[in-house]
Amino acid sequence: MIVGVVSHEQNRHDSHTLPEILRHVEQSRGRAAKQAVCDRGYRGKREVNGTQIILPGKGLKKDTRYQKDKKRKQCRRRAAIEPIIGHLKSDYRMTRNYLKGAVGDRINLLMAAAWNLKLIAVAHFFVFLPVAKITSFTDSLIDQN
Repeated sequence: MIVGVVSHEQNRHDSHTLPEILRHVEQSRGRAAKQAVCDRGYRGKREVNGTQIILPGKGLKKDTRYQKDKKRKQCRRRAAIEPIIGHLKSDYRMTRNYLKGAVGDRINLLMAAAWNLKLIAVAHFFVFLPVAKITSFTDSLIDQN
């Protein structure tokens, strides 16, 4: 599920968008994030507005085995997002932005909402379909008696 999307007027580098994204996260969650697991495009800062930035890479020599495993697990969770981005690009034609200007960017943001609606619809289908089958089965048993 996509929980936040931010549109930018200019084509800015990833590292310059992070403070705005963290403000958006704080606004939607009601509290600031303690950690942000980012890709290597956010290199350069270890902390932004009190949020620790975690980047993938080799662990430090002084890190314990526990610290290395914890960091590896966090970066794997971030890697799980990449297929969702791939689906958005292929299923919703977001490989290139053919729509001009800020209005086009906002339309692309609506595609993220469409992705969430699709996930909700699939979840409801799998949750309520078994209930409907059980109900129809018990109704047929009652009708036979």
